[in-house]
Amino acid sequence: MDIKSMTYSLYWLYCQFELITCSYLMEPWEKVLFYTFNITMLIMILYTSYIFASVHISTAFQFLLDLFGSQHENAVSIVK
Repeated sequence: MDIKSMTYSLYWLYCQFELITCSYLMEPWEKVLFYTFNITMLIMILYTSYIFASVHISTAFQFLLDLFGSQHENAVSIVK
């Protein structure tokens, strides 16, 4: 894929985005506010999912290990 084709594809995707969101009707200052809000919300969602998904995956993995009998040793079993 050459550069000219890639830039055309990105421009086409941007035009599609503007059509879907109707942002082509906005004034420039409205576009700045709109894009700033959307990018901020996207970053917050990605950060939150990164933080909490790792905790949930770890908990689910621990549950599956306990469910299939691979339990951790506790202090009482080490003393015995």
